[in-house]
Amino acid sequence: MKHSNYELYRNTETTIFEFKSLGPNGEITKIIIFNATQSKEIYNLAFGDLVYNEVQKRYTLDDSIITDNGDRDIILATVARSVYIFTEKHPEKMVFFKGSTLGRTRLYRRAISINLEELSETFTIFGSIKNEFGNVISVPFKSSGDFFGFIIKRKEL
Repeated sequence: MKHSNYELYRNTETTIFEFKSLGPNGEITKIIIFNATQSKEIYNLAFGDLVYNEVQKRYTLDDSIITDNGDRDIILATVARSVYIFTEKHPEKMVFFKGSTLGRTRLYRRAISINLEELSETFTIFGSIKNEFGNVISVPFKSSGDFFGFIIKRKEL
């Protein structure tokens, strides 16, 4: 993407990424994890702050924290870059993501909408909705859609 973004560090499988958010609240470690789902062709994108969990005695991803470090657009561009990298290594995989809140899901829809032309050069983008039977289905992305989440797939060359 053409937007400023943070330097990403990743594991060898390109399924875990880490970067630092820099702003008035200091340096905050962010993590992105691509997890396999029950459907072997779909991976879930999880994103949040890396925090130490006192109960579990280990570091975990917390997607509920509001960092408010003044770098939202840089963070979104960095997460988008991780999707480019993940799907470059795993072009047969689709990526599902949604916000941890309705507001965050709307933010993701706006970010996709603003960058739709550029994103569409590389990806086919779907919105996930619940049909009348309560099943989650994917439909072509529309900027005005009210979606539960999103699925993207790298286009074949």
